[in-house]
Amino acid sequence: MKNSVFLNFLFLLLTKHKSKHTAIFLISILIVFLSSSILFISSTLKKEIFLTLENQSDFVIQKINSGKTLYSPTSWIDDFREINGVKNVQQRVYGQYYFMPENVYFTIVGVDLFEESINKNIKELLIQLNISDFLQKDSMIIGNGIKKIFDKYHYFDSYDFKLSNNELKEIKIFNELPKEANLVANDLIIMDINLAKEILNIKENEATDIVFNVPNNLERQNVKEQLILKHSNIRILQKENLKKEYENMFNYKGGIFLILFIIVTVTFTLILYQRYSMISSNDKKEIGILKAVGWSIKDIIKLKIMENFIVAFMAFIIGSILAYIFVFILNAPILRNIFIGSSNMQNEFIFNANVEISTLITLFLFFIIPFLSAILIPVWKVAIIDSTESMK
Repeated sequence: MKNSVFLNFLFLLLTKHKSKHTAIFLISILIVFLSSSILFISSTLKKEIFLTLENQSDFVIQKINSGKTLYSPTSWIDDFREINGVKNVQQRVYGQYYFMPENVYFTIVGVDLFEESINKNIKELLIQLNISDFLQKDSMIIGNGIKKIFDKYHYFDSYDFKLSNNELKEIKIFNELPKEANLVANDLIIMDINLAKEILNIKENEATDIVFNVPNNLERQNVKEQLILKHSNIRILQKENLKKEYENMFNYKGGIFLILFIIVTVTFTLILYQRYSMISSNDKKEIGILKAVGWSIKDIIKLKIMENFIVAFMAFIIGSILAYIFVFILNAPILRNIFIGSSNMQNEFIFNANVEISTLITLFLFFIIPFLSAILIPVWKVAIIDSTESMK
């Protein structure tokens, strides 16, 4: 049998049977669309968060008392610098400021602009900052979410923060952070470290916590032991542990959707099997005609498999394209909240396109193999029908 004849007849069948394939085609698109959307959202968020974590310090040291976190004395900086293998020891200042009209919290981060080992994420956000202009007055840089709230209440140029002594501290709005940073900076306020301490009521000789790096992985366990010997009332947080926690969180949420995908796929496979097991008189006549003109059982099975493969393949392509548009152009409304959870304030962050080919191939195999397997036996049953019987 010539390939041209086979292909011509294949596309003729697709045209003739388009009404029969429509329901299966639409359901397939929906399954692929939802599955691809979830994979795109998960992989993009995971990449962004892990890039943020990668730029964090290796160790975070917090002072604790009876399980409660306290401010850490800045004198610890000199203590930690004495430990072999420890680099870039510095204080961190951050905290929550309550904005009563909207019942939300702003995250204030104090930055020492003259510190060489400043966090890489913040350094990238401030790369275009004119330090002299910024420090000329009490100034701050605000996230996109805070900018919208300030505009709503007509704080266009500055905002008066209420201090612990009930006095007001006017801070100039110097600039706003880009929308691309909304995932981590939507509710963020960046200001000079001393100004942040004043607003958060942190003493000059205290900090929220102390951070540092240990470049040599083999020295990290020894550093932990020395930290505990120096100060017993501390909590030690390692970047590796934070990565594992986020990894577990994404695996947990992704696992839930994987189970749902398997359940839907199995259900869909059973529907397909039942659908194609119902052999119509038209199907019998088609088989009879094909066998009468010399088609073998192998050719008929190949024809039917290829017919349904094209339907499944086109559904997969269309579903994947719709998922790409939904996530990376429309920013996945509603569905993204399943992964980011409840937010302190409305966050309109932008999904940066992140599509892993290996993930799409895996999804394609998980979709196409059950699809074709469900129709293989019914197709074989049709193909072995005696031509004389099928023509009756």
